[in-house]
Amino acid sequence: MQQEKYDKSSWRKKCFYFLTYMFVLILVSYCWFSVKGRSIHSHVAIFCNPQTNTSRLDHLKEYSLERMMYEKPNTMNPPRTDVLMMTPWFAPIVWEGSYNIDILNAQFHQRNVRVGITVFAIKKYTVFVQTFIETAEKFFMVGHKVNYYVFTDRPNDITNITLPEGRQLVLLEVPSYQRWQEVSMRRMEMIRDYSRQRFINEVDYLVCVDVDMKFSDDVGVEILSDVFGTLHPGFYRATRQQFTYERRKESTAYIPPDEGDFYYAGGYFGGKVEEVYKLTNFCHNEMMTDKNNHIEAVWHDESYLNKYFLYHKPTKILSPEYLWDNGFGVPAVLKRRRFVAVPKNHNAIRNRRALSEDRRTTLKFHS
Repeated sequence: MQQEKYDKSSWRKKCFYFLTYMFVLILVSYCWFSVKGRSIHSHVAIFCNPQTNTSRLDHLKEYSLERMMYEKPNTMNPPRTDVLMMTPWFAPIVWEGSYNIDILNAQFHQRNVRVGITVFAIKKYTVFVQTFIETAEKFFMVGHKVNYYVFTDRPNDITNITLPEGRQLVLLEVPSYQRWQEVSMRRMEMIRDYSRQRFINEVDYLVCVDVDMKFSDDVGVEILSDVFGTLHPGFYRATRQQFTYERRKESTAYIPPDEGDFYYAGGYFGGKVEEVYKLTNFCHNEMMTDKNNHIEAVWHDESYLNKYFLYHKPTKILSPEYLWDNGFGVPAVLKRRRFVAVPKNHNAIRNRRALSEDRRTTLKFHS
């Protein structure tokens, strides 16, 4: 009797193990054939019936210029021979005479691009906003869609400005900081965060500039590129040794004396939103590394910007026409002054503790 019970129990166990094995085998076989079958089907579709495949390339839009009348380019007679117009990495340097704005406008209009321009109006710098926007409406991206993004801690101080259709003012309320240097460096963080959260969904390109400026001549789509920087008006003739790069090896913004292409201004850069995000993210992270090590780069966000552009070459560079101070006079190479500094009383705008730092800035800007 006991032997019979033992035999039945043993038989049940064997059946259980056998059924479990078969279940696992069937499951593995199904998964394998499912994956392999898709792979085979994919290959068969590619090689036997390519017409059934769809591709992003099938939906590309074709942009074609209409008939235009303009002077033929002359390969043996460049428009400018007095200035450098192309970098060694084939990035154009934008000077007056180097482009045809009608052709460029026609191209960008077809693409229906929207441009965002960012400024920081912190504390008393709100007084510059109205002049900035009023002059921009005359000269900046005329005929194109524009979003003015104004970062400010005092939104109530900014006068409501009526803008035409397709152009709008967006106030972004942000915290203030005790030191203007801190405000300057935090710009990278704020532009980065808003690029990720908002700008990427609203505009195609970003132009990041200082607010204490005014437009005085045309600035259009000729500046747009994947990522662009602007030659600093105080250093566009300078040698590497004269550039005020960060020279302390302890800083992440350090640039060796035997390196450097140009000295770029911190107050004018931009590009596609994705590229501006990369740039500002790099600069902010490097700043935070230095801050944790109790280091502050010599020219704050501008120092990190120059480090970025040294190893991530800009795809276009703007000449000093796009960032000028009339205190420099008008050199012969400067055919236009498109974006110029507004004369101001620094003592009235910044606090007293910043005055000594501001004098250093003035000296550097006018060197």
